[in-house]
Amino acid sequence: MDKKVVFITGASSGIGRATALLLAKRNYTVYGAARRIDRLKELESQGVKPLVMDVTDEISVSNAINELIKNENKIDVLINNAGYGEYGAIEDVSIENAKKQLDVNLFGTARVTRLALPVMRKRKSGKIVNISSIGGKMAAPMGGWYYASKFALEGLSDSLRLEVRQFGIDVILIEPGGIKTEWVGIANDTMMKASGHSAYSHFAEAVSKATSLYDKTPGPVVIAELIKKAIEAKKPKARYVKGFMAKPLIFAKKLLSDAMFDKIVLSQFK
Repeated sequence: MDKKVVFITGASSGIGRATALLLAKRNYTVYGAARRIDRLKELESQGVKPLVMDVTDEISVSNAINELIKNENKIDVLINNAGYGEYGAIEDVSIENAKKQLDVNLFGTARVTRLALPVMRKRKSGKIVNISSIGGKMAAPMGGWYYASKFALEGLSDSLRLEVRQFGIDVILIEPGGIKTEWVGIANDTMMKASGHSAYSHFAEAVSKATSLYDKTPGPVVIAELIKKAIEAKKPKARYVKGFMAKPLIFAKKLLSDAMFDKIVLSQFK
């Protein structure tokens, strides 16, 4: 049988890198896309085929997908993983940076998906995996634009799932909780730059202090294994949840009123 062809965005670090390495070892043909060429070369030595791509650039995305299809004539699994956290109080984060956040986390996913769908529809099969977050179900101070991007991704994925089911294509959301990756450091840096000395500095200090908890969280391989489970399921679920405090927090959000949940969240920032 032909090996399944997997295309992963944001493959140079974190969940994307862990997933690319895991699937390459499990007899998948894996293409890993990212902007950082040096990181991609490291993946190439592990059996991952590198593609230099920026999800915010339509031409870059088109070139990468065209190269993949030219080589393989198919995409069995698309994993939209590229993303980052633009943190800081909503009042402090510039609209320019907010737009960049949405461009990467939401519109970047849409760009790649729109160009991958024709080849999947033609074959009447495929799986699209969108890496969301428990931040697509709940929010906390200092991450408004990040949470907005993930809430939007949840809605986009739900609608897409209904649209493409007729073509034999599955759409799957992965909702990680706390995972130890460099994402945390980037989010913390943007937050302190935007709000470290503003009227919201007490929130920034509290969130920054809480990031030490990520030293005790599981590494990205646990999400990579979850993705593998999802794409190998005959009838995959719409959502898969894993990571530090992921299931308890989502359960609490469903169970409690907004007022009660807000009270619990704000209690962590005193």
